[in-house]
Amino acid sequence: MPSHSRLAAGLAAPLRAVRAVVFDTDGVLVDSARLHAAAWKDAFDPCLAEAGQRPFDAREEYRRWVDGKSRLDGAAALLAARGLALPEGGADDPPGTGSVRAVAARKEEAFTRRLGAAPVPVWPGTPRLLRALHAVRTPCAAVSASRHAPELLARAGLRELFAVVVDGNEAARLGLPGKPDPALFLEAARRLGAQPAESAVVEDALAGVEAGRRGGFRTVVGVDRAASADSAADLRAYGADVVVGDLAELLAENAGHAEHEEQAEHPEHAERAEQSGQTDTTDRKE
Repeated sequence: MPSHSRLAAGLAAPLRAVRAVVFDTDGVLVDSARLHAAAWKDAFDPCLAEAGQRPFDAREEYRRWVDGKSRLDGAAALLAARGLALPEGGADDPPGTGSVRAVAARKEEAFTRRLGAAPVPVWPGTPRLLRALHAVRTPCAAVSASRHAPELLARAGLRELFAVVVDGNEAARLGLPGKPDPALFLEAARRLGAQPAESAVVEDALAGVEAGRRGGFRTVVGVDRAASADSAADLRAYGADVVVGDLAELLAENAGHAEHEEQAEHPEHAERAEQSGQTDTTDRKE
């Protein structure tokens, strides 16, 4: 059987020396962030119109204030950024505009409707990277603040590639705070049997990148799907060690940019990976 070090040569430096990888789901593994952004626009625009404000920017405001957060936290963050002081409301508030929870409920209603009417696209680089990690027996977890993550992964044909899924349902059951608190990532790493210091986080949201850094993860990879003027710089400012445009860049065959950035940020990682390739001739246990 091929050794771990030989197989790991198929991975770029940011993932070559880690023992586990924790992925965000929406916008990283599957192209569902656009559905979330559109659903948030459905929820925010009536509320903003009542206040005489401009419509929600489903690109930049979604990226900066909402992406990666729970519905309640995302609604509260955007409304606060717009200077709107709505009451929090109660858990049973129906979808509407009268409270933060009502806006969050309208978002859930809109997302469920949109999800049922649309396929779940997967970027080609996603299954390629996951298969490469599976080949070297690096356990992977999928994390999401959304309660829809298991359905999204199953519909995308990716569920069996993850040893662990920690979603919004699990967060609610365990009382875990949302990002930028690292609790979701730490719980995923714990279930994988890995320490944060030997694991990587792969995230596209600023709140998620901050969570990975605050959680003490060895490597935080920012995924810049937005590719706007400031998006890559923002990911680095929030704590990303490496920024890539697609998960395929984390494969050795496409790794020029990722390799260079990782070695510039963490030269000790490259040295450790090189030493591992010279000395590790054992197969990793599952």
